[in-house]
Amino acid sequence: MTHDRQAPDLLAVAARWADPAGWPVALRFDPTERWYARLATADDHEVWALSWLPGQGTDLHDHGGSAGAFRVVAGALTEETVSRAALRPRLLPAGAARRFGPRHVHRVTNRGPVPAVSVHVYRPALRRMTRYDLLDGRLRVAEVAEAGRSW
Repeated sequence: MTHDRQAPDLLAVAARWADPAGWPVALRFDPTERWYARLATADDHEVWALSWLPGQGTDLHDHGGSAGAFRVVAGALTEETVSRAALRPRLLPAGAARRFGPRHVHRVTNRGPVPAVSVHVYRPALRRMTRYDLLDGRLRVAEVAEAGRSW
């Protein structure tokens, strides 16, 4: 997307993809699982759209060494991160966005009463994600998922 030597700000990339009307795929909501679709790839990052019906969410996971950012486009999401051996929630309403580093571990869930939509940007593109369990205040690896096999 950019020809500069400096990589684009991931929050700015997410903001540019905030309108589902401009997506190359139609937004969908799946009653059985969270829907996701890759919207774009560039030399140094990729962009994904996700939809979340009430109650849908992720496991506790990282992004395999990729840094990232996400923006809530509609509805609200709750992001939980590990702090002092416990999960700490943060409510992110529509319009809220946040960036994270390559070691970030979180869980994201739609705890609200209405569907939610978000845009996620990763640098570099996702190749692996590790899912965790939080047991006795410590993260334990539950699964390592690989691009091309798991998504």
